[in-house]
Amino acid sequence: MKKIKFLGASGGVTGSSFLLTAQDDSQLLVDFGIFQGPREVSDLNYKQLDFNPSSVKGVILTHAHLDHCGRLPLLVFGGFQGRVYMTAPTAALIEVILRDAAKIAQEKTDYVPLYGSDEVEKVLKMVEVVEYEKEFSVGSLNVKFKDAGHILGSASIEVVDTADKKKIVFSGDLGNTPEDIIKPAVYSDDADYVVMETTYGDERHPEEDPSQIIMEEINKIEDGSGVLLIPAFSLERTQEILHRIHHLKKDGKIRADTPVFMDSPMGIRATEIFGQFREFYNEEMQGHIDDPFNFEGLASTIEARDSKDIIKAMEPKVIVAGSGMMSGGRILHHAVNYLPLDTTSILFVGFQAEGTLGRAILHGAKTVRIYDKQVIVRAKVRETTMSSHADQSKLLLWLGHIKGVKKVFLAHGEQSKRMAFAQKVKEELHIQDIAMPLVGEEHML
Repeated sequence: MKKIKFLGASGGVTGSSFLLTAQDDSQLLVDFGIFQGPREVSDLNYKQLDFNPSSVKGVILTHAHLDHCGRLPLLVFGGFQGRVYMTAPTAALIEVILRDAAKIAQEKTDYVPLYGSDEVEKVLKMVEVVEYEKEFSVGSLNVKFKDAGHILGSASIEVVDTADKKKIVFSGDLGNTPEDIIKPAVYSDDADYVVMETTYGDERHPEEDPSQIIMEEINKIEDGSGVLLIPAFSLERTQEILHRIHHLKKDGKIRADTPVFMDSPMGIRATEIFGQFREFYNEEMQGHIDDPFNFEGLASTIEARDSKDIIKAMEPKVIVAGSGMMSGGRILHHAVNYLPLDTTSILFVGFQAEGTLGRAILHGAKTVRIYDKQVIVRAKVRETTMSSHADQSKLLLWLGHIKGVKKVFLAHGEQSKRMAFAQKVKEELHIQDIAMPLVGEEHML
């Protein structure tokens, strides 16, 4: 193993991408995600690539979130002709995600589209499905996928250079094991180098039951009449919310007839894909005889006109809509309508990155700007941890299982979180060589 270059998610949580160079100079790209957030971050998507895609032997995709896969079609412009390796659920999900991303990009007027549908279709033809725990070769590098327990089909990646036998492990995004839907993360046993995420590197998730909080928030609007807004990511989070509401209704803890609107075309399509891969479910989910994502009172709104008609529905009602950080999607339409009302509650169920509308509301903003409008926030705001990311304790547990680690590279985390986690690693795991690279940095291995 010769060197690694950090192309994204280094000092931030989006744009995940790492370029690995073997001893024989063959190159492997791990993830190629889109940068999301304020303009100075999203503008990074338009920077000239500082590597040659035509020299890359193959691409490894850890999972289907846009911040890990969203720039893949750009490789077509650069002459990439290799294969893009991923699990079967990831392959099914990125078809939805990349086609949707291209469609949305064509509709925006404030940005030139990064790519179009032609590039998406070309990169989808490069997909090669691989299984967990089955080693395969990309040039002189041997690669193995291990279940990361983050979202359906997510993986950590082990790479061994056949020339010098050095091994590097990429955590991908590690799951908050045990997860509500999928199987737990699988540990790696040994490595020379580790590249790992630190999304929650400075904190531990609170000991709370998200189902209890969802129940309380729905009971609140049932008692007083109102609207509960739940901004949710289309993958995993939407399905987890539906599964929990399914149980709450089945157990009589919320009213069976309380309407729940799943207002996310991508979330609806992703939920259909989840149903195709039951073998990836955890034990509780596999025990379901019924559909774990369906229940009385659920309405799925694919068409935009149906989404707009939700305002006509009688209250109380629950609206689950994308995006999870309120950085786009149909949740913004509902936010304009309902944030100014003191009968509205908004429940955040995932990480809110710096510079996003979600974080501003969570931190108490009294007015926010949406669609060039100043919107007053009178809604009651609450948060529960339904993160699919491991917290500090689980990150330490995952890393601590790996023997022989010479150096750790901390990625996919804001700088304060990386620094806090680095200190914990030194104190508890006694690994002293820890790097916190920035975008564009190259490190010899």
